[in-house]
Amino acid sequence: MNQTVRPLPQPVRIGHSACPHDCPSTCALEVEVLDDRTIGRVRGAPDNTYTSGVICAKVARYAERIHHPDRLLKPMRRVGPKGSGQYAPIGWDDALDLVAEKFLEAERRFGAQSVWPYYYAGTMGLVQRDGIHRLRHAKKYCGFHSTICVNASYTGFAAGTGRIAGPDPREMAKSDVIVIWGTNPVSTQVNVMTHAARARKERGTKIVAVDVYMNGTMEQADLAVMVKPGTDGALACAVMHCLFRDGKADWAYLDKYTDAPRELEAHLKTRDPQWASAITGCPVETIEQFAKLVGDNKRSYFRLGYGFSRSRNGPVNMHAASCIAAVTGAWQYEGGGAFHNNADIYHINKSLIEGHDVRDPSVRMIDQSRVGAVLTGDREALKDGPPVAAMLIQNTNPVSVCPDQEVVKRGFAREDLFVCVHEQFMTETARMADVVLPATMFMEHDDVYQSGGHQHIILGPKLIEPPGECRPNHDVICALAKRLGAEHPGFKMTARELIDATLQKSGWGTLERLERDKWIDCQPDFETAHYLKGFAYPDGKFRFKPDWPKVPFRSAYPAGPTEQMPKLPDHWTIIEQADVEHPFRLATSPSRGFLNSTFNETKSSQAQNRGRPDVMIHPDDARTLGIADGAEVVIGNRRGEVRLHAKVYDGVRRGVLIAESIWPNDAYPDGKGINTVTGADSIAPYGGAAFHDNKVWIRPRA
Repeated sequence: MNQTVRPLPQPVRIGHSACPHDCPSTCALEVEVLDDRTIGRVRGAPDNTYTSGVICAKVARYAERIHHPDRLLKPMRRVGPKGSGQYAPIGWDDALDLVAEKFLEAERRFGAQSVWPYYYAGTMGLVQRDGIHRLRHAKKYCGFHSTICVNASYTGFAAGTGRIAGPDPREMAKSDVIVIWGTNPVSTQVNVMTHAARARKERGTKIVAVDVYMNGTMEQADLAVMVKPGTDGALACAVMHCLFRDGKADWAYLDKYTDAPRELEAHLKTRDPQWASAITGCPVETIEQFAKLVGDNKRSYFRLGYGFSRSRNGPVNMHAASCIAAVTGAWQYEGGGAFHNNADIYHINKSLIEGHDVRDPSVRMIDQSRVGAVLTGDREALKDGPPVAAMLIQNTNPVSVCPDQEVVKRGFAREDLFVCVHEQFMTETARMADVVLPATMFMEHDDVYQSGGHQHIILGPKLIEPPGECRPNHDVICALAKRLGAEHPGFKMTARELIDATLQKSGWGTLERLERDKWIDCQPDFETAHYLKGFAYPDGKFRFKPDWPKVPFRSAYPAGPTEQMPKLPDHWTIIEQADVEHPFRLATSPSRGFLNSTFNETKSSQAQNRGRPDVMIHPDDARTLGIADGAEVVIGNRRGEVRLHAKVYDGVRRGVLIAESIWPNDAYPDGKGINTVTGADSIAPYGGAAFHDNKVWIRPRA
């Protein structure tokens, strides 16, 4: 009798990688590789001491994104009006030839600085993200100040410490109090919540959350401190007032490690909880409880997030919050101090990746966040230079995510502007392009990552072949360089060669070592991380009185009303205050399902975000305005109007609206997304975009 012999199932290969998306957690991953083109489940690497086996739901379902039927698979050339979505296939060589031709034409007409390579954080890989700088420097193309995300929070943290680094985030396991402020790690940075929850379970650690609405993190906190948007500085001042008042300030530490403790104490005598309550909306009792928790527990760990970057007074607020740990002396203790990001611990030498040796410092730098003003010819935004005539866009979606959207759209609609977009999906920016090139995802190319939220360098090797004709950023940059006559050794190197050379130049060993070990733990010693050898100013003192125009920052340039910034921690009233015409404050907070505009193409993420864009409003405000739950409403200000649906929710304060996430513009009934009402004016002292700082009106749709 014949019997069919079935082959034994092959064991699933596990590949190791790192999450490349714009989140400080930079999770170490284990990926099921089913064949040379297919992945299965994605898990957090259990042997990485920070990731500890936990990742967010978005990335766990990454197969849904990488194998999505709507991925771009071949180069396309626009054949209809801008924004029409009418494209025809074009071969790779023809597409690259056309892009090079248009760049050279712009250079002949207006000079090299009329070409603007534009990118951001669609990948955080050092090779695939930052290689665009090598092309820019080699060709002397226009540069930009990278202002859209971190400037305000980085500046505020460095104002006190002099450096972007802090206590090991894994020390939260030893903390008695963990203060999560300006971030919602139930939605993003999930590992923060994992470590905090574990500390609570194992040692009874108290979790304090400070935010502008009752979100997932606030719901899990032992003490939820809800403030109005942009009032965090007032809360911090009142907490410090209580610490000085109640004898909880560590004067031995203050005298040794800080610059002006007695001046600060005198300044804060009028900043009591009653004063702060009137500004923040937070009850006096809650402020007192918060102050008592951090005053009675020296092992208080302040995890300070990027929410501080989204307000016009964000640097002042971040600085004020970080000052609390200095007043209590929490920096001295394991499990104590303040942490925002570890950017300054890695000392990565990116000269080969970015082409530092051919950089010309005289080439103009314009503000990334003001892309609308730049593309519509604003002379100040253009630094009195030539118009932007051609763009190469990688890793970002400005037509969805940049502020002052109506101006942004007008800029991209210019018929005399040539745009090439290298993308994974037909985003709203891609639909405004003249040429669209299909891009790989992170498991389809080689790269290396450094974390902001912890202390690891992690390898992200190529695990599967890309679909269709998708190519990595590095390959596109090198191919364009050849056509444009750009010379640099980095253009002749593979991604793996660049990784290896960069690691060695930076003192982190070889690619071979990183492949063997999967990641490198770069955590400094305890005394360095806690600034017990002195803070990163010449005198070693933490700054309660920072010199704001001289705060150390990687790309400092004067922006905003710096001369108005308070000398000591305070509530700075530079924010868009509600008024008679605009009685509400609007924050556009991150959601659980999306990451900026990434993942909004996947059905599971859309469902997690309630299936459509909405705006949260307090029941009493809704009742006063005649707004029913689920009803269509219009919000607006001088920048424009947005139609969406109301979500009546008692987890916001009266006078505050919360619109979670960045849905595509076409998800809104009028095709105008939430960033229609956000402003693009610069934050002092070094720029930034105030996405959570908006005054608006709201009314039922007529």
